[in-house]
Amino acid sequence: MADAELRLALATRAETFERVRDPLADRGIAVGHLPTTERVQRLAPDAVADAFDVGLVFPSRLMEGGAVSALHRLPWVNSRETVLRSRNKAETYARLARAGLPVPDTRLVSNPADDEALAAAVDGLDWPVVVKPNSTTRGIGVTTAHDLDSYLGVTDYLALIHDFRATGDRSFLVQEFLSDARDYRAMVVDGTYAGAVERRSDGWKHNVHRGAEAVGVDLPDRARQLTEDAASALDADWLGVDLLRTGERWVVNETNARPTVDDESKYEPNFYSRLAELVRSR
Repeated sequence: MADAELRLALATRAETFERVRDPLADRGIAVGHLPTTERVQRLAPDAVADAFDVGLVFPSRLMEGGAVSALHRLPWVNSRETVLRSRNKAETYARLARAGLPVPDTRLVSNPADDEALAAAVDGLDWPVVVKPNSTTRGIGVTTAHDLDSYLGVTDYLALIHDFRATGDRSFLVQEFLSDARDYRAMVVDGTYAGAVERRSDGWKHNVHRGAEAVGVDLPDRARQLTEDAASALDADWLGVDLLRTGERWVVNETNARPTVDDESKYEPNFYSRLAELVRSR
């Protein structure tokens, strides 16, 4: 194990922390946990206990993240702006479409919207359609509607949820449903494709956190280029890119600026060396 040349902060102690710690330590980067939740933080520089040189991904709690980042004077591989761009699915689709990349046919609905506007949102789409909250992750709240009645029922429920003033994002997406699509998560490190997994499950959702199996795969050049183009469109150096394939059609379905790192064997052989170089560049 190499002597640590710099300290990398991760705002999570989940799977990614455990998987990247030893490989990066072998490359002279000590990984430590920078907690931002479930704690009390005195807002003074002399209250900083651990010294870090750089952070990987800006914390998911933006307010706490801003304070802790300022106290530590941390640069981030993925900044607050990068995280927000990827979290906003509507902005992601708009940026990708503007860059000429293939995405599912998607419409943004901003609540409140009346039944006439909601019906217009599905005009031109075949049933079923996908309805998804604009800002959630891990497939939370994503569902399908098989006819107009069930669709309006789903949107009624979203309108009810959005009535609570604590709800930050009142928008949601209506999207074409890609039947029998195969689902892939590709990683991009410093703008270059770095490996991929296929997420397999019995249902139409293929989220690993909901029980899907992630199997390492070798994507064709066409798909690799899509992942790199998506990262470029979002100006993100460290990005998970979700691809769907139906027949010969490939689309960029979503992106994740806070991607979970899988087992090293599922990535390109130089994955961690490239990640270490990216961290040092900050």
